[in-house]
Amino acid sequence: MPANGLDSGRRAAAVLVVVLGAAALWRGTGGGSTADASQKAMSAAIAEARERAAANDPRLKGSYRFDRGGWLYVHLEGEPGALGYQHGYLLAPEIEDAFAAVRAQMTHSTERDWEFFRKAAHDMLWPKIDAEYQQELQGIVDGLRARTGSKLDVYDIAAFNAFEELPDYYVPWYNKAHPVAQAPMGSGRTPDLKSPGNCSAFVATGSWTKDHQIVIAHNNWTSYLNGERWRIMFDITPAHGYRILMDGFPGVIASDDDFGINSDGLMVTETTITQFEGWNPEGKAEFVRARKALQYASSIDEYTRIMLDGNNGGYANDWLLGDRKTGEIAQLELGLNAYKLWRTKDGVFAGSNWARDPKVLKLDTPQFDPNDLETSPNARRVRWDELLNENKGQIDVALAQQMLSDHADSFAQKEQPDERTLCGHSDLSQRGVQVWAWGAFYPGGAVQGKTTDSAMTKEMRLIARAGHPCGGDFLAKPFLAAHPEYDWQAPYLRDMKAGPWTEFRSGEPQPKH
Repeated sequence: MPANGLDSGRRAAAVLVVVLGAAALWRGTGGGSTADASQKAMSAAIAEARERAAANDPRLKGSYRFDRGGWLYVHLEGEPGALGYQHGYLLAPEIEDAFAAVRAQMTHSTERDWEFFRKAAHDMLWPKIDAEYQQELQGIVDGLRARTGSKLDVYDIAAFNAFEELPDYYVPWYNKAHPVAQAPMGSGRTPDLKSPGNCSAFVATGSWTKDHQIVIAHNNWTSYLNGERWRIMFDITPAHGYRILMDGFPGVIASDDDFGINSDGLMVTETTITQFEGWNPEGKAEFVRARKALQYASSIDEYTRIMLDGNNGGYANDWLLGDRKTGEIAQLELGLNAYKLWRTKDGVFAGSNWARDPKVLKLDTPQFDPNDLETSPNARRVRWDELLNENKGQIDVALAQQMLSDHADSFAQKEQPDERTLCGHSDLSQRGVQVWAWGAFYPGGAVQGKTTDSAMTKEMRLIARAGHPCGGDFLAKPFLAAHPEYDWQAPYLRDMKAGPWTEFRSGEPQPKH
């Protein structure tokens, strides 16, 4: 028997001994509360033995996690299956928690049960996922099960990885294609689903920045239900491709709000395209293409090629890119029926969920009005133009942090945190954001911020803040008391408290306690 097989056999035998001993104890105690207590003790003993045995698995070699500044820094290394196993094992509690929250949000907004999404993952997504990412996803399942005995399988995890594309891109397309299958959970209505408006970001270079090198910055806009959990800093050393430092979500193999750098000098972020419509069921999942592009692309052209290959229309974005080696930046506006690539070595590109290419506007976002300056995407576009032009030649990482924290409402012409400010606080606005189907006082907005520059990227470093980039806190209990219309979120909505701006570096050693 191979050595690792022998080790597995010994671990299984150890668990079996504990299980049999605990079972014997339970049988000998009789019924009632004593039996209940013994059954709980047996379950705890089994879980402890399973976790102790799994902790010695050779697939965990070199991996670790630690907390800093409100983030969980997670180091993963090795072949795809090992990367997944480490991910699933190290983040098992966070994955189980995040999965429950995401599942609740997906089923609530779409009125589709979870089996609908599992079927989409099994039939549509899985066959087109690259083999290495299939292995990584299966590894996450294996690590989860080793740590907690989880019942989740690879189709649960695949659907979970697609939580930014299945409910708001695939389901609207599916509802139009299958009208008799609408409103399956009995409301008698078709859910008002719109592609999300996630993020405010910019990338600048040349005469626009203080040192004439690239500066890139991004804050993630999403629901607070998800955003409070979006606090993983992944340091990944894959057996193939480039090393990656990126923020991320527990259990998801891509950054998904998409801020990351790789060891060949590529710098990546994005903002979603408001009121995008379309889906290609024969395409490849966006989370797979985004992860592959960050892992393997060494240039703007390669990144663009990977994102275009098998484009399914899911999670349609304006990608803001930088190449540290050349000082060039780019904006890839990636629709389904059209796309546009702009690039320069002296300029700035900003994003706040608005499309600007006439062809993309016509073919992929026909309902979006770029002239409505009252709505969040356009109001933030105006503010980006003001800030970036006012600070031309002075932009650096410190100034980027201030910009991500900005509370100027360009439409109201005053300082007030709301749905129109770069650091978004939609929970403070009675208007909501209708173009995203966010109602009045929707609990969502900017949930964290990140920035880096060319010099830092060369050393695989970035700076990030968990929670509102401005430093403000969101408190769930008083919010729900004031807004009972969001009570369905109560089991999952938590306080989102801001941490400090914190620097992270690829390859950081695990702190000694």
